[in-house]
Amino acid sequence: MQDVAKPSQVKLSQRLEQTMEQVREHTWYQSASLAIAVALCSSLLLLLNSFTAPAIEQRLREDKLAAIDMVIPASYYHNALLDTEQRFEFDGQSYLWYQASDELGQPSGYVLQGQTPGYAGAIEFLVGLDQQMQILGVRVLSHAETPGLGDKIEIAKDQWITSFEGLSLGNTDTSQWAVEKDGGQFDQFTGATITPRAVVYGVHHSLQALAEQLKPVAEQPADLPPLSLHSLEQPESAHEQLSQHF
Repeated sequence: MQDVAKPSQVKLSQRLEQTMEQVREHTWYQSASLAIAVALCSSLLLLLNSFTAPAIEQRLREDKLAAIDMVIPASYYHNALLDTEQRFEFDGQSYLWYQASDELGQPSGYVLQGQTPGYAGAIEFLVGLDQQMQILGVRVLSHAETPGLGDKIEIAKDQWITSFEGLSLGNTDTSQWAVEKDGGQFDQFTGATITPRAVVYGVHHSLQALAEQLKPVAEQPADLPPLSLHSLEQPESAHEQLSQHF
């Protein structure tokens, strides 16, 4: 025989259900439920991050070293290059600086990471130099320049970026650190002069920044005149401005 619930039990069950329904309708109950759900999700995310953070950090270090190896040969340094990272400011720009050392612990080169304003946003780049401050290599890390025009600053698209190799502040006059249109020695891109102009300016400025950073304190001038941005502000021709958008 099946058990039949007593009337008192049915009433009690109904009252409990009504009470729970009333509780659910209260704002504090909804808020508490949401808070508990958020706390559980946060805890899960923190737990997941504790497992993945070391692997992500290691991958970022490997990617950065791979990029650095494109601007300074591994044979130039025998130290943990990324552990030498320093940040400094020059003329309103922020740079990351890495010191390469040989097997005897003597300085053997430098790597600079900086950025410069391009046509469509910031262009981030690396510059590798030997101990004499001569450029070993330059590579663009990221940019948002126009595909098919400004993206020729990428080594995968064009060899233009290799035109910096072998140059230094000592062997290249200041006037030559510009695109040909501005009287310098660097090629410009058809319909996209702003992009190579920005990279040339950025690389030149980064060399000046490091040269100033490496000066003994006693030799540093009290007020260094800023590098002119005039070349970056020169207007494009109507034809070039139109070409940028196609």
